[in-house]
Amino acid sequence: MKPPLSIRARLVWAAFAVLLVFLAGAGWAVQQAYTDSVRSQRFARLQTTIYLLMAGAELNARGTLVMPAALAEPRLSLPDSGLYANIANPEKNEEWQSSSTLGLDLPFVRQLAPGQWRFETVSAEKTGRAFLAASYAVKWSVNDRAAPLVFSVLEDMAAFDKELQAFERTLWRWLGGAGLLLLITQTLLLRWGLAPLGRVAREIQRIEKGEQARVEGSYPRELAGLTHNLNGLMDQERARQTRYKDALDDLAHSLKTPLAALRASLDAPGELAAMVAQQVARMDDIVVHQLGRAGASGAARFAPQLALAPVLNRIRDTLAKVYLDKHLVFALDCPADLSWRIDEGDAFEMLGNVLDNAAKWARHTVSARLWVDGKRLCIRVCDDGPGFADPQAVLARRVRLDEQVPGHGIGLAVVKDLVASHQGELTVCRADLGGAQIDIALHAA
Repeated sequence: MKPPLSIRARLVWAAFAVLLVFLAGAGWAVQQAYTDSVRSQRFARLQTTIYLLMAGAELNARGTLVMPAALAEPRLSLPDSGLYANIANPEKNEEWQSSSTLGLDLPFVRQLAPGQWRFETVSAEKTGRAFLAASYAVKWSVNDRAAPLVFSVLEDMAAFDKELQAFERTLWRWLGGAGLLLLITQTLLLRWGLAPLGRVAREIQRIEKGEQARVEGSYPRELAGLTHNLNGLMDQERARQTRYKDALDDLAHSLKTPLAALRASLDAPGELAAMVAQQVARMDDIVVHQLGRAGASGAARFAPQLALAPVLNRIRDTLAKVYLDKHLVFALDCPADLSWRIDEGDAFEMLGNVLDNAAKWARHTVSARLWVDGKRLCIRVCDDGPGFADPQAVLARRVRLDEQVPGHGIGLAVVKDLVASHQGELTVCRADLGGAQIDIALHAA
């Protein structure tokens, strides 16, 4: 399959086509305007020649037309000069022709209504020569004598066509030169304007080859958003790969101790069952924690906006069933229209863990409040339980809050990793209710 044209080639060809159409249209319009102007000027000159003929025309005693020997227009006296005149008297079937018509059969107008002007292009039947023609009919009266006269003047179009051809050559030569200059200028401007795209492409190629880690150049604002998001996407992918690697390394390292304990218990068959149960539970905690760390999506720059109120309500309904015997009261404060750019799985994991931890230790009440402060999503979960004796120890990896409480006991450690993957902060303190207060702040991606 033939690869599509590059953006630069498309713009250059499109500019060439538009420029060609524009210059052709403009040239045709200028040419037509010039042709009409020259034709009007020549018709005006022919009209002036008719006036000169009328000034020299006389009628003798018999009513016959008499013209002077020398005319005001010298071309009329030169044979085949290109300017020809004829005066016809239709009543007497008489006519006068200028000396320039000698030996020529020309298509003069000989019938015309008195007082009427006619300007047209005519051609000779035999020779095919074309002429500009101006004609005027008048009722000529001198004393008691009167005669209908038709004045007709022809001008050979050879000079007219030659003038137009000279103008056309000059016009199209200049338009062609201007078009070529504009095309070259436009090509250079496009090359300069599209240069940032070329630089981005070269940087991406270097990133693919491993020669650099990010898009480092400074680009116009039309591309700045693209390069910024591209860097964010690459950072997010690297962070995810790092989490996978760290989680696998930690999982392999953490499982060594339980496996060693199980191996040692083989020498004490009486303690084997209890040891297996203890170490399997420990291994279960480790696996769940590391899977939670590895599965965190992290700051989702391209994730859709997620409505958080439905997520919070679903978690509350689930926990109410799990801790039905405690008859807990869940006080939730989350605007119905509050949404945030976060992966749905991360939202359930984060809110579910902190609310589950609060429900485990609460006596009667669990409260949760979500709000947006500037470009931060703030989450606060409180309970009326005993609180944390050592908040820093609570956030340490693989530390169980209470071996007697059902569950993995590592929820807050998973939440800590999730919050860190979203470039957020998690703090633990004592709540006004007397128990634990967990504050989470997530920054916009």
